[in-house]
Amino acid sequence: MFAHGDRLTRRDLELITDERRRYELVDGTLLVSPSPRPLHQRVVARLLAALTPLCPADCEVLPAPVDVVLDDHTVLIPDVVIGHRDSFTERALVGIPVLAVEVVSPSSRHIDLHLKPARLAAAGCPHYWVIDPGVPRLSCFRLVDDAYTLTAEGQDDEPVVLTEPYPLTLRAADLVSAH
Repeated sequence: MFAHGDRLTRRDLELITDERRRYELVDGTLLVSPSPRPLHQRVVARLLAALTPLCPADCEVLPAPVDVVLDDHTVLIPDVVIGHRDSFTERALVGIPVLAVEVVSPSSRHIDLHLKPARLAAAGCPHYWVIDPGVPRLSCFRLVDDAYTLTAEGQDDEPVVLTEPYPLTLRAADLVSAH
């Protein structure tokens, strides 16, 4: 489909029709991830339920798969994204999200902890959260200068009290619980 070594663009990504996997671009390089497991999706669902009622009217909270187009060669798909309503097109969120959240899976650990936050920070995304359901732990980062700084973190039943991007208290254990 694509020649080896080609620097891919967002247009190339739109040609992929396989919906069994998640396809993202980082600096023109294709990243392919397997479909998420039930625990991963449970965390996403619980997080959506917590974030949506408190979301400001000018923003929207959406689960993956929603393309976040940072530039023509970088298109990410956070597990949960909050963006300004006027940044969403029919196909994607074009520009900088307010918040990007990743739920760490064994296959995505390096990408979620290093690659994606580096690209989102460089683009100016003000908030990046990482949820590790295996611990469970919620780590919340805020962009300071050009890098993310840990602003809140909680493990198991420890409350994570946030004021940004809007006031909210979360517990990692509540996000992974099957009840």
